[in-house]
Amino acid sequence: MNQNAHIIGAATAFGQPRLGVDLGPDALRYAGLTKMLKELGLSVTDKGNIKGNFEVEAERHNIKNDDNLLNYDAVKDFNTILAGAVDASVSNGAFPLILGGDHSLAIGSLAGISRHYENLGVIWYDAHGDLNDSRTSPSGNIHGMPLGISCGIGDADLVNLYDAGPKVKPENIVLIGMRDLDEGEKQYIHDNDILTFTMTDVKMMGIAEVMKQALDHLVEKCDGLHLSLDVDGLDPMETPGTGTPVDGGLSLSETQLAMSILNDSDRITSMDLVEVNPLLDDGNKTAGKAVEIAASLFGKKQL
Repeated sequence: MNQNAHIIGAATAFGQPRLGVDLGPDALRYAGLTKMLKELGLSVTDKGNIKGNFEVEAERHNIKNDDNLLNYDAVKDFNTILAGAVDASVSNGAFPLILGGDHSLAIGSLAGISRHYENLGVIWYDAHGDLNDSRTSPSGNIHGMPLGISCGIGDADLVNLYDAGPKVKPENIVLIGMRDLDEGEKQYIHDNDILTFTMTDVKMMGIAEVMKQALDHLVEKCDGLHLSLDVDGLDPMETPGTGTPVDGGLSLSETQLAMSILNDSDRITSMDLVEVNPLLDDGNKTAGKAVEIAASLFGKKQL
């Protein structure tokens, strides 16, 4: 894996209604992320936080547009700026490590990254599929839509953000840890034959076999692999500091093994690490677990 890492803080809370997730990038820094990466031998440049042109203010949060999309203008503005920063990072030969912030930031990260790959693969490690649009979303929260938008469904301006058209093909996606899918998402997964591992699959097969099948599905046809990891993919007993926890998730040890397997593959080219909300956390526990997850991805071993 690329040993030149750019940390890009994506300090956004606009994709969902709960304030505090915009503090996630700094919570990860306080939990020792940069020190850990350097100890593993990486060259690290912290690019600071992107906040967009809309400040996160309680009185301006939770505004829906005519299509029932929450904080639409702010999400679009933020992700356009983020896409440019991620694009520049890849252009400079770095591994972009994008720290969230809510998962709507993946609209911008995938837009910036996809410019550099003909067939970008995406591993979506999450409790949720994030494949909704304004018609299928029960809430209108855009953090439940970024993968769908990146595939070309939903609002045209978001689909065409930064570059026109979809940023990833459904056949180049693997979903891992799914256990809270809306009906529209289930239909999209079936219609597009997206390789999906629910938590039932993980428990029956084991995470090592899941990761093997995921990589087998992607590595031969994809020229880059982006990992988008939401901390709510883990069980809330592990990562309580997140806005949409779902019981029955992955353990830290399972996730560390998954990340170690990805490190051994030497194919991951970029990563989102999202949905850490220190206002909902217990002593920055979730950020600490997220740093351990990143450490395993970048090569930390138990022996």
